Amino acid sequence: MTNRRSIAGGALAMLLAWCAAAPARAQERDYCAARPGLGTPACTMAPGRVSVEIAIADWQRDDSGDVRDDLVTLAETQLRIGLTETSEAVIGWAPFGRQRTRNAASGGVTRESGVGDVYLGLQANLANPDGSGFSIAVQPFVTVPIGGAPLGVGDWGAGILVPVSYDVSDALKLEFTGEANVVPDADGHGRHAAYSGTVGLDVVLGEAVETTIEVQGLRDRDPTQRATQWLGALSFDWKPTDDLQLDVGANVALDADAPDAEIYVGIARRF
Repeated sequence: MTNRRSIAGGALAMLLAWCAAAPARAQERDYCAARPGLGTPACTMAPGRVSVEIAIADWQRDDSGDVRDDLVTLAETQLRIGLTETSEAVIGWAPFGRQRTRNAASGGVTRESGVGDVYLGLQANLANPDGSGFSIAVQPFVTVPIGGAPLGVGDWGAGILVPVSYDVSDALKLEFTGEANVVPDADGHGRHAAYSGTVGLDVVLGEAVETTIEVQGLRDRDPTQRATQWLGALSFDWKPTDDLQLDVGANVALDADAPDAEIYVGIARRF
């Protein structure tokens, strides 16, 4: 585990060094945070700018027969570092998660705590990096297995995101995020494909307030427990200043396979 942490730490150090050496900033862009919501924005950070985005607290509940799982995640953090006019590095990590599982039939309760795996991505925008008009990007990524249950999966993973957005008007934006992954099997023997699509509508409610309505479909082809999940989501964000955003959101299951409910609050700050 020490070696894995060293790899992640070294990657972060190199990316921050690149950021420090970046050329003078171009004309300022509106702050386009990657949170809240299920999808990913197509915009990228301007060169030399850094976005720190934190899910302060996240609670998820899932009931399956007599078993109820409650998962609480604290301070899950994502760094987005502008490298060029059209690209950014993305680093994510959840430092703490705690799961409580209760079996109503037996009355037994188990608890498990751990840290998450490290997420390393590179997003390249192909049209309008500020996210205006029609914007599209690609983000290949890997997950480094430094964590363990209930957040970590115990092995390497990889995938690609393709976020797309289109401004219908000054107040409405259509968004889509496609994702394809290769993830470890639940039994720890081999890997399988998983893929998802998220459709969203972003609505400007006021000068500094927006809401996003989303639907996500996810297909997991794990050999031992294949599943298709459908989720609905609603989130709000408020920007009290040009470089600060506060948000709150909720996800709900639209079928029996998806987690029943999730509620979260977060903050994002641009430097």
